[in-house]
Amino acid sequence: MIPAETYLLLSAAIFCIGLFGILTRRNALIFLMSVELMLNAANINLVAFSLQHGNLTGQVFSLFTMALAAAEVAIGIGIILVLYRNFSDVDVTKATTMRW
Repeated sequence: MIPAETYLLLSAAIFCIGLFGILTRRNALIFLMSVELMLNAANINLVAFSLQHGNLTGQVFSLFTMALAAAEVAIGIGIILVLYRNFSDVDVTKATTMRW
């Protein structure tokens, strides 16, 4: 059996990659993928702790997180389409004119 520390290290690595992607990139699609990586890292943590404690609570929360990620992608793709239609680019720094 794989120890829980291995899952936690994997989760921390995936979360750091997602955080790096959010902090360094300007492309809105990279933002979405980075947020997905961070949510998947949280899911790995939830399932690992669920396995360690022997109950299904973490797995249920992981399913809710996946539903939240699906909704986030649906809204995010809509925002990206509007961004591309108005500015012919998905660079988030060019969208300052979309404010009120």
